[in-house]
Amino acid sequence: MGLKVLDPRLEAEGDAMKMAPPLSGLEGAVIGLLDNAKIGTARFYDHVEAILRERFGVREFIRRRKPDSSRPVPTETLGELSSADAILSAIGD
Repeated sequence: MGLKVLDPRLEAEGDAMKMAPPLSGLEGAVIGLLDNAKIGTARFYDHVEAILRERFGVREFIRRRKPDSSRPVPTETLGELSSADAILSAIGD
């Protein structure tokens, strides 16, 4: 009996997405921090927020948390983050 290897990947659908252009700088920027609901993410973001505020002059942070780590971000949460100049999404494992 042989070993059967399955490929779980799907073919891409729709148009290819493009990366947003980089910010010219962080001074005065609004940064969204999306917490994936794992135990270490909030503490990690506390550290990231302090560094970005002190060293790079980030003006404001919008912090939101997913209901749990295994589900996509709710549309309402994405809307709340949409006013940010950039968004960080991190895993707190």
